[in-house]
Amino acid sequence: MREVSLRWTRHLVNTRITPNQLTYLMILAGVLAGAALLVPGLTGALAAALLIQLYLLLDCVDGEVARWRGQTSITGVYLDRIGHYLAEAALLTGFGLRAADVFAAEGASANWMWAFLGTVAALGAILIKAETDLVDVARTRGGLPAVTEDAVVPRSSGLALARRAAAALKFHRLVGGVEASLLILFVAVLDQVAGGLFFTRLGVALLAAVAVLQTVLHLVSVLASSRLR
Repeated sequence: MREVSLRWTRHLVNTRITPNQLTYLMILAGVLAGAALLVPGLTGALAAALLIQLYLLLDCVDGEVARWRGQTSITGVYLDRIGHYLAEAALLTGFGLRAADVFAAEGASANWMWAFLGTVAALGAILIKAETDLVDVARTRGGLPAVTEDAVVPRSSGLALARRAAAALKFHRLVGGVEASLLILFVAVLDQVAGGLFFTRLGVALLAAVAVLQTVLHLVSVLASSRLR
């Protein structure tokens, strides 16, 4: 996306649009991706995947414009983090509502269990990010400098091995916006062929399980490392 974003950035640098305005557009694209999943069938899943790609593009462009103009700010960093929280939460919540069939596309009443699982996945995605961000908050309040790369490594050799295994499998990335949107599109294609919402619901259950597991494992990883010391 960097190769694409730089082509956009060079045209936006000399306009009146500000980096923060681009960040607001990024947030809007991310939230609309979740809303698009309420459209049944392949159309909604495809629209969500495209909007997440636009979200990713704007996530690159806003920072590039800010650095090019020398307009980086704490507000911009804050908005960027809020945008990541909102976009992933909206996408996963929308996925759960899609699986719940809230508009009764299958002719039956909505099954809110799937909406609940989508919300669990969304909450997990937010908590994973919060666990990372709160390290800096805790260190700042404790009068410590920003965390270094060395502190990220778990002190236990067993946990270090588990961390490397998780990084190699990359299962934790499934709850990220881009990867989740591609999974959602994939299961929508399968449902289009098979009929019904079986694969969509299977996808929601998978992401909820991954989010819960990753939330716990990431918390253990933070507490077992030297980041809070």
